[in-house]
Amino acid sequence: MTGTTAATEETTARWSAELRTHGRRVTKQRLAVLRAVDTAPHTVADDVVAAVRTDLPDITLQSVYVILADLVETGLVRKIEPPNSPARYETRVNDNHHHAVCTGCGRIEDVDCAVGHAPCLTPGNTHGMTIQIADVLYRGLCTDCAEAAAS
Repeated sequence: MTGTTAATEETTARWSAELRTHGRRVTKQRLAVLRAVDTAPHTVADDVVAAVRTDLPDITLQSVYVILADLVETGLVRKIEPPNSPARYETRVNDNHHHAVCTGCGRIEDVDCAVGHAPCLTPGNTHGMTIQIADVLYRGLCTDCAEAAAS
C-alpha cells in the first residue's frame, strides 16, 4: 500500500467516523465533499463541485450545496462569508480561529485567536445575549500584492 493510498483510507475512515458521530449516513457524496473541502480550505462551492466531479462526474451543483449546508449544520464544515466574495468552506472547526483576507488577490489565511478561547472579544453591551463566538476578519495586503503595488 502506498503512502497516498494509506492517507486516503485514513482520511476516509476519519470522516466516516465523524459522519456517524453526527448522526449522518456515510455516503460517497458526503465523503467526496468532505475530502474536497479538507484538501482545499477556504474553497468556494463551484470549486468543491469541480473537485468532487473527478470522482463523481454526475453530481449536481445543487447536491453539493445541499451536502455543504448539511455539513455546516452538523458542525463538520465551517462556512465563512468574506465581503465581496462568495461563501467559502473549511473543515477546520471548533477551534475559535479567525481569517485574514488579502484585499488585492483575495487569498485567505487562518489566524489563531489571540485569547485562545471563545469569545475572543467581549462587547461593551451584550443586549442580554450570551455571547458564544466573535468572528474577526482581518483585511489587508499579502506580501505578494504589497510588493506588486510597490513596483
